[in-house]
Amino acid sequence: MSQTSNCAVKPVITASKPQIVSINGAVIAKADIAREIQNHPAATPVEAWKAAARALAIRELLLQEAKRLQIAATPAFDADGRHETDDEALINALVAHEVTVPDASFANCQRYYDQNKARFRSPDIFEAAHILLAADPKDIAARDEARREAEALVELIKETPASFAALAGAHSACPSREVGGNLGQIGPGQTVPEFESALAAMPIGQVHAKPVETRYGFHVVMLARCEPGRQLPFEMVQDRIATYLAERVHRTAVRQYISLLAGRAVVEGIDLVSSDTPLLQ
Repeated sequence: MSQTSNCAVKPVITASKPQIVSINGAVIAKADIAREIQNHPAATPVEAWKAAARALAIRELLLQEAKRLQIAATPAFDADGRHETDDEALINALVAHEVTVPDASFANCQRYYDQNKARFRSPDIFEAAHILLAADPKDIAARDEARREAEALVELIKETPASFAALAGAHSACPSREVGGNLGQIGPGQTVPEFESALAAMPIGQVHAKPVETRYGFHVVMLARCEPGRQLPFEMVQDRIATYLAERVHRTAVRQYISLLAGRAVVEGIDLVSSDTPLLQ
């Protein structure tokens, strides 16, 4: 493998930790990488180690460039009195100086809105009640018993819907039994996914045709009301879209800038342009 004076040899990434990670001869201390690992959860210890090493190597690369360009920076403070470290201030000043991106245009915002209208709806709101027959997922016998009891309750409620509240008080393992199983208004993310999916597919005023299984057990579910979400007008979300698009373009520009610097540096032991690692911490 050959190497030019301007370009580093791209390291071969194996399933083990490299012996040395360095940027232009500046070695990233193994102890520093070990401390950084806590900020990079991964599927395996080696992957976490490499993510931590990459983050510190990128930091070193940017600090070297900031010093080369003689960037000056004063740590910023927030409203709570927290402040950047000197290194963080230098890196942020370097990126602000070297990476410039245009603001998202009105036309780009409008185009994104038109292509992603489903993202800009207020959520559906459900008013529902349930009876929980609780059972540990690991207890097969208890799960079978809870399923059978829930199925029997569904059939009983289909015949006499007015009995739901009394049956909830008598059978439910949820504290909502004290109010007839009523859960009040439910929005996105307030229940487990299986329960939320069941509500979205149910007819109003009826019990769900079958018990809904979740990790908690089996739920007999009654939907009282659904308030559909509405499409939010472009004017209401334009600023949010502009911010999102600007941040997306900025992330891409920073990644390209780091790739450019890495191409001019002598990098040992790590790939600095992996797409699955945050560029700046």
